[in-house]
Order: sequence, then C-alpha cells, then structure tokens
Amino acid sequence: MSVFTRMYRGETHFDFVAISRKTLLVSAALVVLSILTLVVRPLNLSIDFTGGVIVTVENQADASITEIRSALAEIGDADARVQLTGEGFILIQTDALDAQAQDELIVVAAVVAGSEVNDVTIDAVGPTFGAEVTKAAIEALVVFLFIVALFITWRFEWKMAAAALAALFHDLIITAGLFAAAGFSVTPATVIALLTILGYSLYDTVVVFDKVNENVELMHDRYTYTEIVNTSMNQVLMRSINTSLTSLLPVGSLLFIGSFALGAVTLREFALALFIGIAIGTYSSIFVAAPLLALWKEREDDWVIARKRAARRRSGGATDTTEDDAQPLAAVVPAAPSAPTGASGAAARAPRKRKKRR
Repeated sequence: MSVFTRMYRGETHFDFVAISRKTLLVSAALVVLSILTLVVRPLNLSIDFTGGVIVTVENQADASITEIRSALAEIGDADARVQLTGEGFILIQTDALDAQAQDELIVVAAVVAGSEVNDVTIDAVGPTFGAEVTKAAIEALVVFLFIVALFITWRFEWKMAAAALAALFHDLIITAGLFAAAGFSVTPATVIALLTILGYSLYDTVVVFDKVNENVELMHDRYTYTEIVNTSMNQVLMRSINTSLTSLLPVGSLLFIGSFALGAVTLREFALALFIGIAIGTYSSIFVAAPLLALWKEREDDWVIARKRAARRRSGGATDTTEDDAQPLAAVVPAAPSAPTGASGAAARAPRKRKKRR
C-alpha cells in the first residue's frame, strides 16, 4: 500500500511531535528574521495608509531612475520614491502636496517620460484619510484575534486558543517579513488578504484540535497526549493538504497567470498575500499549533500520570512510581493477577497435554 493511500485513509504514523523541536526552532528563527527585516526595512505602505501622491506615466523615453530623480530634485522632490515597472511605466510616490506642487510634478513626469501631460495619472490621498485607514486595519486585526480567542476557548479550552493564536502570529509576522524583504506595496487589498489567510490557518488548526478532542475522549486511558496528537494529525493530514491545494491552485493561477502573465497588476498584492499566507498557514497548523499544544498539555498532572501509566503498561509493570502517583496509577491500571507458586516459590508449571493413542 502506497504512502498516499495510507494518508488518505489516515493510517500513517508520522511522529510530528518528535520533530517539533526542530520545526519550532525553524519557525522561531523565521519569526526573528522577519522582525529584524521589518526593523531594518519597514513595510512599503501605499498612500492609502501614509497619505501622499502617486504619479503614473508610460516611460516612452526609456528614462532611467537616475534621470528621473535628477528631474525631481529640481522641483524639490528628491526624496520621492521612483519605481520602473515591468510593463514600461514610471511610478513616482511623494508625500502630500498642494495643488501647485502636484501640477509641477505632473509636468516634470511627462517631460522626463516623453509623454503628454494628459497621459499622466495622479492619485492623491490626504494624511488624515491614510491615518483612518491604518487605524481601521489595526482595529479589524485586533477584533479578529479577540473573537478567535473567545471562540476557541469556548469550543475547546484556553490552551488551544493560545496555541492557535501563536500560529496566527507566526503566519502574520512571516508574511509581513516576506513583504518587507521583497519591497512589495502594502495596500488595503493586502490587509484583506491577510485577514483571509488567517481564516485559512485558523480553519486547519481547528480541524486538528477538533480531532484531538474527539480522540482524547476515546483514547485518554490508554495513550499519552503526545500520542493522541500524533494520531489525530495523521488522521486529518490529507484533509489539510487537500484543503490547502484546492485554495493554492486558483490563487496561484490568479497570481502567476493573471498578474504576471496577463498584466493584471491590481490583483498582484492581493493574490501574493493569499498565496504566501495559505502556504505558511498550512505549515503552522501542522508543525506549530498542534506540537505546541502537545508540549504544553504533557506538563499537566493528569497527563504526566497518563504518560507514566503508559510506560508502566508497556514495560510490563516494571516502571517504578513515586509515592505521590502510585495510588492513582493503581486505581486506574489494576495489577495483573500473579500465577500460583509452589512451595519453593517458583511458578507452577502448566499441565502437559496428553496425546491420544489410537
């Protein structure tokens, strides 16, 4: 039987918790690296958040960034962000400008690009509006995380809520770090995509936790919590992979075909955030949330006793127990009946079978 067949049937025996120390170290390193990236190279926020002016014009004169910056310096916009797109356009982003300064910027952009003034597109957003958008985005994220914590605590328990939130922060920070490292623009569409991918990550995590809860009711008297988590993750592994693949395929088509091949640039930030987030969310639900929960729950007194009970049972009752936990273990797992002994103290032999004579 192939491994894929066993994965579909939930019959695999991958020990996810055993490798969790390595995967958690990798995740922690990625989170730290992402934070450092955000500090050194902050997110490229669009004017929707910062306020300002964006001028777009076709680069018919094939002007270089140096030529564009020199022309902008003459009108006092030397600090403007200049970007040459793959579609042959020039993007110039500045802080908020008054009407006269905007007109000067349009004229300079047209001249340096070799285009007509009427072909220049300008988008202006006031700083007040940008601040409101930023505040709304932060409030939406905080409300989302708060509702998630309440729901998981009500549906399962608070430790599962904490593990799920740790996985969500893991996804959010790494995605933000990738955006900062690549220099991609963060727009309101990107924020919507981030909230969407947090929903995908949460779905995978809740599926695993629900199966863990179900198996705890069935297996708590025979297995440790780590074994129950491993069993649950093997049972839902293919479901998580299939869910992610069915989401990644259309998002990947939107990103690579629609955005890069067909030039639908407006969809690029949204599709990119979705693609990165869904992939990281699938990873975190398997290698971050569930292993964290297992490592945490194994420290509870009940599961410490369960672990000793399982070790005692598998070693034939030879495992020593302390006085504190001897009574609960004896109460849960009764000692096996001993065989009768003879006068010498040796175990009596079983009666030999007699052969029938024909």
